[in-house]
Amino acid sequence: MRLVVGRIGRAHGIRGDVAVDVRTDDPDARFTAGAVLRTDPASAGPLTIASTRRHSGRLLVRFEGMADRDAAEALRGTALLVDSADIAPLDDPDEFHDHELVGLTAVTTGGETVGTVDDVLHHAQDVLVITAEAGHEVLVPFVAALVPEVDVAAGRIVLDPPPGLLDLQNTD
Repeated sequence: MRLVVGRIGRAHGIRGDVAVDVRTDDPDARFTAGAVLRTDPASAGPLTIASTRRHSGRLLVRFEGMADRDAAEALRGTALLVDSADIAPLDDPDEFHDHELVGLTAVTTGGETVGTVDDVLHHAQDVLVITAEAGHEVLVPFVAALVPEVDVAAGRIVLDPPPGLLDLQNTD
């Protein structure tokens, strides 16, 4: 699975630097000189990072072969990707990368299948977006009280929902 770690913004200066909208929690590991990033669209890459620097709170990146502003501006809007297999697992057994959760089957503590985790939202509280077998979405706060077990190897999460949480359906 490919994960977006950044999106190229506008060119900065005349030597081929671009501003990057960072979409990873570990930019120092993803944006280092020599790192190779895949792109979307694929025709724009892969891109190898020549150098990085911070300027006014933004990450500026220069890619190998991008010698001027015009070449840099042509990359505007390009998504920068890494393969999920290249991301090291977390040290804490109670923390997970989003890509580890997406695709897991959600079951209740009673063994009833609820659906499949389709996304993880990060707002004030992390929320699992589960597509139920009936086709509607169920939003479940990702907290230990409601999600007591995550077994990535077995491909499932266990939910202990309060009454009514799983009964809500989209009424569009």
